[in-house]
Amino acid sequence: MALPAALFVIAAAFLTATLSGVFGMAGGLVLMGVLPLVMPVSAAFVTHGLLQLASNGWRAALHSRHVRWGIVGWYAAAAAVAAGVVALISVVPSKPVLYLLMGLVPGLLWLPQRWIRLDAANPPQAFVSGLMVTGLNLTAGVSGPLLDIFFVRTGLTRHAIVATKAATQVFSHLSKILVYGTPLLTNPNKDLPPWWMFAIAVPLSMAGTVVGGRILDRMSDVNFRNWTRWIVSGIGALYLVQAAQLFLRG
Repeated sequence: MALPAALFVIAAAFLTATLSGVFGMAGGLVLMGVLPLVMPVSAAFVTHGLLQLASNGWRAALHSRHVRWGIVGWYAAAAAVAAGVVALISVVPSKPVLYLLMGLVPGLLWLPQRWIRLDAANPPQAFVSGLMVTGLNLTAGVSGPLLDIFFVRTGLTRHAIVATKAATQVFSHLSKILVYGTPLLTNPNKDLPPWWMFAIAVPLSMAGTVVGGRILDRMSDVNFRNWTRWIVSGIGALYLVQAAQLFLRG
């Protein structure tokens, strides 16, 4: 990887971690969109997984008193099942398909709430969320809007939502690293970025998480939900445009 590309990823890691620190998922969506611009899709999945693992893990640690660990336990068990299934299928999406999937995922946020009867606080539904969200994460690269559906009807505060979602995503990103990273590590022509990039990007992701958490403290629960929907939808629209352009180019 060229130096400008590595510096680009490092800057993106900080900025998107800050965004995730505020809204819980928008940062991961942005990061997954920019990584394929400078590296192959499989390497982008692994890089995204490593950086988001650091960002989400640190965010969960910072807000650990707000984490609902019962939800996380059921989610983690299901994530392991989903990872095993996807690993057996072993399919890496092309860049046009990846952007198309990422562009469509935010549409889940606009489903009428009266249609949604899901609650992550319910153990069986927490398990289902682990299966569905991790499965989508391993195929589309992102899954925040789908995860959000399981938290729409919970009585959790914005801090509990961000903290619990961060803890669950630790297991989704671990799955992504294992599923897509193992083949790359056994390939002599590795497409992964250099180790020094991660050595810089990971601490910056953690710093961005701290900055985002301070912004979150100043928001109300109402503003938090409204801003999340519009920002994520705008990002999804950009990805649909990118997908259309890639498909037209052939």
